[in-house]
Amino acid sequence: MTYHAKVIAGGKVVIPATIRRDLGIKDGDSLVVDRTDDGGVRLMTFEQSVRNAKAKARAIFGGDYTVDTFLKERRADWGEE
Repeated sequence: MTYHAKVIAGGKVVIPATIRRDLGIKDGDSLVVDRTDDGGVRLMTFEQSVRNAKAKARAIFGGDYTVDTFLKERRADWGEE
């Protein structure tokens, strides 16, 4: 479904209540604003942004690659293990 949002003074955008409720967005929540490749704007919750970053990392490094794995590899590179 498509909604309409208006930019008001100070560059503020009011997100329609239905979308806020559906996504669980509450007053004071942090949102991430991103430009898309086609010149659009994407608005995500902080949690969505983190999930997307984790998914990209899993795609690159594999599903079971952790910070501990990374640190173990770096220590091996530095001759610490």
